[in-house]
Amino acid sequence: MQMLPLRTATSTTGGARMDKDQGTREMEEQLEMVAKAFVDHYYNLFDTNRAALACLYDQTSMLSFEGQKILGADEIARKLSQLPFEQCKHSISTVDCQPSPFVGGILVFVTGNLHLAGEEHQLRFSQLFQLIPTQQASFFVQNDVFRLNYC
Repeated sequence: MQMLPLRTATSTTGGARMDKDQGTREMEEQLEMVAKAFVDHYYNLFDTNRAALACLYDQTSMLSFEGQKILGADEIARKLSQLPFEQCKHSISTVDCQPSPFVGGILVFVTGNLHLAGEEHQLRFSQLFQLIPTQQASFFVQNDVFRLNYC
């Protein structure tokens, strides 16, 4: 995934305030663009080639899946590939993002529905990602928290 440079403006007076507001808007737009591109990429891979998700994680990455904690890209890939269904389709309802405390990082919160092949009813889910920039001008998933939402 191509990383977009995130800019911030740091001015405090008069006309410079407009520059700061413009810089903030531009940064928010960039965050949203990266978050949406990541979400599209992640769920497309999940739905079509789950094993390929491993490249989005690092050995320090952690997944909390329905309360179970899994550490490292290899173990995360193993967990995702061993889920008790072969085919699924994610339908995304919302994507929210914020800058994370890690410089250049992004928090991405997703809600949506998961349709499993052969099942009549869809499952509601929520998922939170913390994306961390890499030296290769990309991002990796440092933290991933997934929960089904039962009503």
